[in-house]
Amino acid sequence: MSIHCQLMKSQPSAGIMMRSQWLIVLSAESADRRQKSEGPFKTNTLCVRNRSLPTVRILNGRKFGMHRKRLFVVMFHVILCPQLLSAEVVKCEIQSREPIADGYCFGPRKLAYEKLTGRLHLEVDPRHEANQRVTDLKLADADDRGRVTFWTEFCLLKPVDTGKGNRRLFYDVNNRGNKLALGAFNDAGNNRNAAEDPGNGFLMRLGYSVLWCGWNGDVRPGNGRLLIDLPAARENGKPITGKIYAEISVNSKSFSQPFYWGNSNSYPAVSTDKRLAKLTVRPDRQSPAVAIPEGEWEFARFEGGKSVPDLKHLYLKDGFQPGMLYDLIYTGIDPRVTGLGFAAVRDAISFFKHAEGETANPLSAAIDKAYIFGISQSGRFTHHFLYDGFNTDEQNRIVFDAAMPHVGGGGKGQFNFRFAQTTRHGSQHEDLLFPSDFFPFNTVPQTDPHSGKTADSFARARAKGHLPKIFFTETSTEYWCRAASLLHTDVDGTKDAAVDPNVRIYFFTGAQHGNSSSSNRGIYQNERNTLDHRPLLRALLVALDAWVSTGKEPPASTYPRIDDGTLIDLKTWKNQFPRLPNSNVPRVVYTPLRLDPGPRWESLGIADNVPPKILEPSFRTLVPAIDRDGNEVAGIKLPGVSVPLATYSGWNLRGKDCGAKDMLARWTGSQWPLPRTAKQRRNTDDPRRSIHERFPTQAAYVGKVRDAASRLQEQRFLLAEDVDRIIRKAESREFWDDE
Repeated sequence: MSIHCQLMKSQPSAGIMMRSQWLIVLSAESADRRQKSEGPFKTNTLCVRNRSLPTVRILNGRKFGMHRKRLFVVMFHVILCPQLLSAEVVKCEIQSREPIADGYCFGPRKLAYEKLTGRLHLEVDPRHEANQRVTDLKLADADDRGRVTFWTEFCLLKPVDTGKGNRRLFYDVNNRGNKLALGAFNDAGNNRNAAEDPGNGFLMRLGYSVLWCGWNGDVRPGNGRLLIDLPAARENGKPITGKIYAEISVNSKSFSQPFYWGNSNSYPAVSTDKRLAKLTVRPDRQSPAVAIPEGEWEFARFEGGKSVPDLKHLYLKDGFQPGMLYDLIYTGIDPRVTGLGFAAVRDAISFFKHAEGETANPLSAAIDKAYIFGISQSGRFTHHFLYDGFNTDEQNRIVFDAAMPHVGGGGKGQFNFRFAQTTRHGSQHEDLLFPSDFFPFNTVPQTDPHSGKTADSFARARAKGHLPKIFFTETSTEYWCRAASLLHTDVDGTKDAAVDPNVRIYFFTGAQHGNSSSSNRGIYQNERNTLDHRPLLRALLVALDAWVSTGKEPPASTYPRIDDGTLIDLKTWKNQFPRLPNSNVPRVVYTPLRLDPGPRWESLGIADNVPPKILEPSFRTLVPAIDRDGNEVAGIKLPGVSVPLATYSGWNLRGKDCGAKDMLARWTGSQWPLPRTAKQRRNTDDPRRSIHERFPTQAAYVGKVRDAASRLQEQRFLLAEDVDRIIRKAESREFWDDE
């Protein structure tokens, strides 16, 4: 039955100062009639009010002998207080519902799953304490009650019988609109239709309800990307304009590019007048900029062999040269209230955790705990969400009980600033002038001796008593390309920092930023890293849940440290790296710049220095130490590293064809297979022992893999099912077929 709710205020009761009567008008419509007119699983509009209001139960009219289409009125009283001004999710609109995997039942609980998609309609009160850190919220258009309204798309995978689930909500922060959790835990394709292919079903076998919703308002529609409709900030009813800095860099020649990468919806220029903009080019950030004459470029896109005016694209008559850095400073308009993305996630989780009544909340009374997980940009979002204090909802309840930011490095992001470009993050060659990696970095209070500031990432959450259990998981790539060492060192990289007791940091030795099934070099100099670290994520999720649910301590943090010599500077690393055949080594490591966007940046989220000023000194980052094979020595070593057939690293180098040769790849690692035999080793002058010298027979190799995997299982870094998979893969290796 579809229930439409409408609140109508009546006159206050006599003699009661803070009491008011409300009329709720309810229209009940025959469910079977709706299905005949719209077909099954069409739009079903559901309304829910703030949970601080008394619960109103809607009873089926037939139970009382009433006709289903009859209107009825319920009178009740509510106590008015300032907190009631903070409605959160006010409507849950379910647009589709379909079974997953044709109704297949997952795991020992025999759970059938369904997929729901739709929209959550939200409203927030700019006056509420929980919303004070949302940049420009008070400049967004509000309704006659003073509330800012917006909507976000959502996708929910849940047990058909929610009572059989594990009472845990697993929230995957979408990455530029893309759903990644099923790829990370279920070995399914990212953004693939979960109803058709749930992968190995891991999350379903454990009984999780899995949720995504939109949060970044600059995502362009298409390919199943999740959207959110964020309002623009306005000043005195008029559009806001401001200077915006955009960097454009390409890997292959093209004639036009959007201002921002990552399927982002760029802020438009106010006009095509090039006098309001400036365009320069340079080969790298250290080189001087060269101005590009106005006659050589346009605000346009290249289409059908000609330039077409476009306020969100840049066109170059001679084309963009691969690897070069093009810096555009232009006047943009209509900044989104980007920080509402944090509020959307906060309120969506609180709705699914707490809202009552199955007709209002498809997870009603089915969720006790919620966990947040995010990969890369989404991991930085998770870190920033906690940093900005959004883990407390408007009713002063904890939002997420646990957090798992994955491969986010040491950074946060442009998630709560005016004219924010959420896709951006600093890396060794690109996007160095975007403040994604900023102080504080540590999980406990730290002092920056150069600015005199003392702070920590989780001060706001800790002050509210809402610091969740946190697992930071990082790969080798994050140490080379995303400043991960700053999570657990001082800003100068001279000493180790303490780690909050609620936090664990796990280093996935030798792994790269994302999993790759192909070793194809592509545009890079070395083979791509194919080490699969997803089994570690599965085991750690089980450990995280046990920590939250039963208090069972998870494995101790394991990551490279300064005090034991496993975290080192680049010069020391170069002296350790073996001279592998046809191998080039990095000249640089990503070092975040100390940026100054201006005096209003920290207090109001507004940049006055565009681009930001560069201050000295830069933050100092370190990389993991390596052994004689070139494999890293600290962290969680998968059998592929501890029983190696190759050398693995999280860094790779750009090749000649993509420009910026020898600069670090942003997210791609390397691998160098070991020589198969001693003869091959001698012929190639490879300093590493061959496979046959290490493992004379396949049985010897499989035995060592089995031992290594079993040790990881004992340490709770691998599950039994993944131990079996790893052993089967070892048994399929064919390096000994000439014995």
